[in-house]
Amino acid sequence: MASVIVIDDEPLQQSILKTILEDEGYEVHTASSAEEGLEIIGAIQPDVVLTDIKMGGMSGLQLLDNLTDEANRPAVIVITAYGTISSAVEAMKKGAFDYLTKPLDKDAITLVVKKAVDRMNLLRENIRLHKELYDKFKIEGIVGKTKRMKEVMDVVKKVMNANVTVLVFGESGTGKELIARAIHYNSPRRKGPFTAINCAALPDNLIESELFGYESGAFTGAIHRKPGLFESTTGGTLLLDEIGDLPMITQTKLLRVLQDKEVRRLGGKDSIKVDVRIIAATNKDLEKEIEKNNFRDDLYYRLKVVTINLPSLSQRKDDIPHLVEYFIDKFNLEFGKHIQGINDSAMKLLMDYYWPGNIRQLGSVIERAVLMADNEKITLDDIKSELTQPHASTVFDLEIPEEGVNFEELEKELLKKAMAKANNVAAKAARYLGMSYKTFWYRLEKFGLNNPEK
Repeated sequence: MASVIVIDDEPLQQSILKTILEDEGYEVHTASSAEEGLEIIGAIQPDVVLTDIKMGGMSGLQLLDNLTDEANRPAVIVITAYGTISSAVEAMKKGAFDYLTKPLDKDAITLVVKKAVDRMNLLRENIRLHKELYDKFKIEGIVGKTKRMKEVMDVVKKVMNANVTVLVFGESGTGKELIARAIHYNSPRRKGPFTAINCAALPDNLIESELFGYESGAFTGAIHRKPGLFESTTGGTLLLDEIGDLPMITQTKLLRVLQDKEVRRLGGKDSIKVDVRIIAATNKDLEKEIEKNNFRDDLYYRLKVVTINLPSLSQRKDDIPHLVEYFIDKFNLEFGKHIQGINDSAMKLLMDYYWPGNIRQLGSVIERAVLMADNEKITLDDIKSELTQPHASTVFDLEIPEEGVNFEELEKELLKKAMAKANNVAAKAARYLGMSYKTFWYRLEKFGLNNPEK
């Protein structure tokens, strides 16, 4: 039940308003002065305040000045006598939701109060959703206790309050967007929008119109003006995922936006100021892309004010038990299940697995296991069908020392063996390792093995 407080120093009008609003189903409180009204507002935090402007003592306008708590501020409707509309205009400037003129009309009262209640419900829902997003992406909510992840989170904590560009490196599925959202929702920009765009997912001829917008008639099919993501994300954060796949001509325009803080829509003549924080993410080695003339060096240095390197899941295996616990809790809630954990043999398989799809793949495996499990705990039978690839070191007979493991050397050797086994057919070698072709090719490039003669 929505609550309304009626503030009026005329007992008859106070009583009439109370009766009308109670008949509409509202919880109604009354006060005979603005001073008394403020005390009640502080105690019950009503949805709507209906107040006369002219009263003995503090006026309705002065009451508005005293409602300084923006987070809990009710919608205020002021009542003014006919011929003193200037007072109502002043009240609107001070933040009043609407005004009513005397003599009061019952239908007008109920309509305006309903609109005010609807608006308060919408505002509170937005506040709730923002809080949920903050809770979801707050620093403490990111799972990772290994040294590599602690180093990542140390950087995140240092940059979240600084309005600097961040470049996030990491393989597909390592959580680059999660890190970007954590930075946004823990920054002063958290009340602004967070927008993510995958630069590799859009054709070259569409990426510019998405980023910068366009004017009507800018190209065939541009019937209406459309603001771009830079405009719609003003005040917030824009994640440019797979930045390494951005066309060169678009890279040039992006550099200009970063330098000048303004955009020009396609087909437009005027520049538009924007206030957007950029976080870029990629799984490519951009320095090698620069050497190949696929990426602008000036844009690279503009983006990498701060860099974050996310480890693959195979480089942070001690986090797997914590991630499994997190995913079980998440999918228990989603599916209404009560899975209590995972047994030792199933956990051993997860720890031994190579995880070509990283955390995204692990989450998918646990999601299916929680949904399908018939026992109190997830068992080996619940997950083994999803992990059909045996451990890579077994397939290719890799010798793994007990101490001083150099993961990069092991990975390089593994890639060489896979390519040799596949007669240098990368797609076939990727299947041997249970990787996507894109991830496999990225790793070949990482170690300079994309030339079969190496």
